Amino acid sequence: MDCNGSVDHRFRFSSHTENDSLDNGYNATTGPSETAVPKSRLSGDCGGPAGTGVNGRASVVAKEAVNKNEKDDKDKVKELADTYAHMLNVVGEDLERPGLLKTPERAAKAMLFFTKGYHEKLEDVLNDAIFEEHHDGMVVVRDIEMFSMCEHHLVPFYGKVSVGYLPRNKIIGLSKVARIVEIFSRRLQVQERLTKQIATALMDVLQPTGVAVVIDATHLCMVMRGVQQTQSRTTTSTMLGEFRKDPKTREEFLRLIKP
Repeated sequence: MDCNGSVDHRFRFSSHTENDSLDNGYNATTGPSETAVPKSRLSGDCGGPAGTGVNGRASVVAKEAVNKNEKDDKDKVKELADTYAHMLNVVGEDLERPGLLKTPERAAKAMLFFTKGYHEKLEDVLNDAIFEEHHDGMVVVRDIEMFSMCEHHLVPFYGKVSVGYLPRNKIIGLSKVARIVEIFSRRLQVQERLTKQIATALMDVLQPTGVAVVIDATHLCMVMRGVQQTQSRTTTSTMLGEFRKDPKTREEFLRLIKP
């Protein structure tokens, strides 16, 4: 087969005389045997030096992308580490103190992890985990752990997310619901927007008859500073479709997510 997908018979069989049998594996009784097919044609490569065929080029492109991402990450870590070092110096710390020698780099890597949702896409996370299923009952995934960063003070808020939806002939892998929560929570956020983003994302990918999301969280910007209310919690909800229109549907969801 050539690089366009058509069969090239010139490389498949060859006719030999009986005198060729010793050199070419010809059997005078059974007829011509298959000759060796060039390795590049068996592997899908289109000839040329190793790594330059179709598969080889794809591998090279993928490797280059990985290398670029690694370089970008290193550049980001260095830039953030310099910023954290400056911040520690401003608050009066000694950067030569043993406990702080690697702190700027650790903090930089942590911040990149806390905000990794900026670089994740729904289609990559879902990975085709949406299935045809004629189920019209409510699906609820409750108490999904959530960690995010308050965009006002750059301190964490954390809590639990409960998600419900009414399928319209399609369901989603349950673990993907938690992954959707993570995509949007691993960013600088406010809880109100986070709640709506999760609900809207599920509506977009599933087209169900309704989606409901409730988040209950503790904000360290209220616990560690300001009013310092250690027991306060914040609850937000977004109701779309039937959950907004039908009080009974909404009540059923709220009843199901109660502790």
